[in-house]
Amino acid sequence: MSKSNKKKEEARWTKKGRSGSRQLQLQALYQHQLNGDGFDVLFSQLKQTKEFSRIDQTHFKYLLQEILNNPDKLDKISSKHLDRSNEQLDPIERAIIWIGLTELVSHPDPTANVVLNEAIALTNTYRT
Repeated sequence: MSKSNKKKEEARWTKKGRSGSRQLQLQALYQHQLNGDGFDVLFSQLKQTKEFSRIDQTHFKYLLQEILNNPDKLDKISSKHLDRSNEQLDPIERAIIWIGLTELVSHPDPTANVVLNEAIALTNTYRT
């Protein structure tokens, strides 16, 4: 990996708290979509990363469980508002939508503005 790519990768992992939790959830959901890994495998792997100690671990665990238990429900909700099918979304886009929808629908503490800003920040960071 070149120095510039390494710096770029390190910059992605500077967030803490709930923002860092969303970053790690994105990684977990990406892996879930590509490999079919379930909660136990994902949680076990990610809690061993150095980033895990910096995030809101309760938020991470609860939201990840909720998303993995309801992906069809989340796809159904999102399909009403997309200009293409869920299958046409890349795994990163789909994961970001799942995270944002779950927070909007199930968690009253972050405002809609916060959820949307976080989703936009994730999209800008991981845009392909």
